[in-house]
Amino acid sequence: MSYVAIYISILSALLAAAISPGPSFLTVSRISASHSRSDGLAAAAAMGLGGCLFSVLALAGLTSLLSRFQWLDVVLKLLGGGYLVYIGIQSWRHASSPLPRTTATSGGKSIWRSFRSAFLVQVSNPKTIVVYASVFASLLPAETPTEFIATIPIGVFMIETGWYALVALGFSSHHVQGAYDSAKRLIDRSVGILIAGLGVRLIGLAHH
Repeated sequence: MSYVAIYISILSALLAAAISPGPSFLTVSRISASHSRSDGLAAAAAMGLGGCLFSVLALAGLTSLLSRFQWLDVVLKLLGGGYLVYIGIQSWRHASSPLPRTTATSGGKSIWRSFRSAFLVQVSNPKTIVVYASVFASLLPAETPTEFIATIPIGVFMIETGWYALVALGFSSHHVQGAYDSAKRLIDRSVGILIAGLGVRLIGLAHH
């Protein structure tokens, strides 16, 4: 198999994983619907950066380190799960609060907050690095040139950012934002329950 075919296979597998609903999708869709298109695209870029970071760690062999030092894996899952539970609780608590409208003076700060929040959600789930490592182990040949390996994180960034940019563009439309305005309490509480539930599940995995 040529390296082009291998590259396409890897990115296709990672795109399928990115499309699967999870805390990242919920975060980007909520930010896009509740703030602005720029906030949503900033969140998408944050997801891409987080995915790029995880791919670098997976290629560097962090998964081997986690399997060797079980306590480190447990700590990461507890921290990541705890953060997701915190995000879920915050979403529930502020479900009745009015939407923070972006103004000309607060736009930059709002976009930075959206980027930061999305990045923290993306890196809070250490299961992602296991997915990446599994894909790389399955599809990368034993003897792979360093130059080829160096291109993989770039591809991961493009895949993650591209997918979540589409999500941001869809959920930041006026129609979706209008629907969000009218059902904010229900949506925020539902999203809070889902994200907190994913956090609890991640914490539960730490005890197995």
